[in-house]
Amino acid sequence: MIIDLVIVNTMAFVYFPFIEREFSFCFLLSLSWIMLSWLTDFYDVYRHTRIVRIVEKLFKQFVLQFIVVTSFNGFFTRFTEQKELFMYGVSTFVLITLVKFGIFFTLKYIRRVLGGNFRNVVVIGAGKEIEMLKDLFITRTDLGYRISNSFEGIKEDSCLDEIKECILNNKIDEIYIQFSLVKDSDYHDLLEFADNNLKTLKYVPNQKQVLTHNLKVDYYDFIPIVPRRVIALDKIYNRFVKRLFDIIFSLFTIVFVLSWLMPLIAILIKTESKGPILFKQKRTGLNDKEFYCYKFRSMRLNEESDKVQATKNDDRITKIGAFIRKTSIDEFPQFFNVLLGDMSIVGPRPHMVVHTKMYAKRVNRFMLRHLVKPGITGMAQTHGYRGEIESNRDIVNRFKYDLFYLENWSIFLDLKIIYLTIYNIFKGEDKAY
Repeated sequence: MIIDLVIVNTMAFVYFPFIEREFSFCFLLSLSWIMLSWLTDFYDVYRHTRIVRIVEKLFKQFVLQFIVVTSFNGFFTRFTEQKELFMYGVSTFVLITLVKFGIFFTLKYIRRVLGGNFRNVVVIGAGKEIEMLKDLFITRTDLGYRISNSFEGIKEDSCLDEIKECILNNKIDEIYIQFSLVKDSDYHDLLEFADNNLKTLKYVPNQKQVLTHNLKVDYYDFIPIVPRRVIALDKIYNRFVKRLFDIIFSLFTIVFVLSWLMPLIAILIKTESKGPILFKQKRTGLNDKEFYCYKFRSMRLNEESDKVQATKNDDRITKIGAFIRKTSIDEFPQFFNVLLGDMSIVGPRPHMVVHTKMYAKRVNRFMLRHLVKPGITGMAQTHGYRGEIESNRDIVNRFKYDLFYLENWSIFLDLKIIYLTIYNIFKGEDKAY
């Protein structure tokens, strides 16, 4: 999207040389492109997307964008001749089309010739659609799907165990299962297994099932595929918007807050206790990957920091530590984590690695919270579930809020959570220790 925005704005300056109020013009031009790409799903192009669908998206996007640019004529520029407007439209269309198809076919080349950018898959079921899908994956190597194994069903426990073993041993990314097998009782066991191990599960229905069940489908060539779980942040556009917001918000905070707050907190920490200013700890992030999470050090140096959560009246916490924990200032270095891409401003709070493993055994499907980046603040924290986890009820309810956030994300929900976080800091919270 960044490359597209550069092209859209650069071509405007080339063909409309007498632009007035340049910043406002570029801002509105970029905003219109972003909003229209949301309406047209312009960036929802995946490895299985057919070329005709990409062409359709291109024409929709450029017709609407050309109408918007034409409406700007006379407001930000002197009245432009039709020839210049036409040349602007053609130039941007050609350049962005070249970029889009250039990336698309480069990835196909990497998959087909170099064998990279592939996904390991397991196919479960029998029938016409399943056989067509397996044939597609085998013959169309440019799609980048590798069948590690296939199974006709999951009716016997031994078969189910074999499927699970195959999924774990072959680092399977996606599981494709015949839609009619959903009624099988063993399917639910497989579903839980997939969720707990962060494996994508998709159904393969026939055309009759698509119509009778009113299913929302993707098409791999002409084969209908139904995703098991639709997450808003699976969409490329949504990920871009969230990431852009994260970068702008974190940069603003680092420049205008941390630039003067960090030296002040550093002096206070050093004055009271020996040790580093920052505390780093391995935590579980996106897709169960570990990363170092940064905080202002609020405790005296101790050997239990990576295993034991802080508790009320914890004697490891220093005086300045108690203050920065109460006000959540200790979390501010995590804005650097956001810039690095390990975290987001809003998302499920990351746990210590040892705690993630422990909670995954206690709460079914707990690992689903790792389908999005962890956040500095989250929905659970704004609803009273921050800090120490004292009982099983705490972690279960925290997970419920995390799952709701995962399934209902929007940029407006992020803004609401940020507002509630700031409100709670000033109001004060019982578990802020």
